[in-house]
Amino acid sequence: MCITQRYKLTIAYDGTNFHGWQKQHPPGVDVPLRTVQQVVEDTLREVLHQPIRLMGASRTDAGVHARGQVAQFDAACPIPLERMALAFNSRLPADVDVRSCEVVPATFDCIGDCTSKQYRYRIWNSAGRPLERRHFVWHCWTPLDLDRMNDAARRLVGMHDVAGFAAAKHGRLSTVRTIHACEVVRDCAADSPEVHVVISGDGFLYNMVRIVAGTLVEVGRGLFEPERIDEILRKADRRLAGPTLPPEGLWLEWIRF
Repeated sequence: MCITQRYKLTIAYDGTNFHGWQKQHPPGVDVPLRTVQQVVEDTLREVLHQPIRLMGASRTDAGVHARGQVAQFDAACPIPLERMALAFNSRLPADVDVRSCEVVPATFDCIGDCTSKQYRYRIWNSAGRPLERRHFVWHCWTPLDLDRMNDAARRLVGMHDVAGFAAAKHGRLSTVRTIHACEVVRDCAADSPEVHVVISGDGFLYNMVRIVAGTLVEVGRGLFEPERIDEILRKADRRLAGPTLPPEGLWLEWIRF
């Protein structure tokens, strides 16, 4: 007889055709919107033949991708642990992949136990359009000065009130976050024009990474000085920061506990 256990999934997905991670069923709409949480939860229910409530560690927005989203669920699972990911993937659509499945303590909380996350914002920095990668990068044809961008990025590291880098309706009581690292790097692939903004921290506000990336791009273009970061942090004024870059360039890389 199977006993109920808590399972932790690591999930990758192409967010292009999803309305984000979180389940959504707007009033007046006959069926729920297509979200990653809904698709994975429905698949688990189909494979395991029991009610499933799936909880995710990060609420990625529509169009945002993930290599290392983490989710949890409780179930009495008749499938051997080493075959669970394969069983789920055999029923999931092609734009979602369960990378791993493991048993965790019943007290595991994928939201409350999270200690750090890393995001990567991918910029195609070339005059030519990224036709084959257009759903996975943001196109910036203006040359970028990475030295200036990294000068600005380093100023974000540490504990700060980051309200100036969040959308107005972020819904959080506290806007203080600790940024562990932030850097701007070129893609290591030969002849690649990609520039990546890589940022990790103990948590992020709504649209924060896309606003940080937009602000660093303005620095790289020469429109802002690197010291603008200090001013935004000091004044906590969103109007001082750069634009919110589109979602397609954003990737959730990993979550740690």
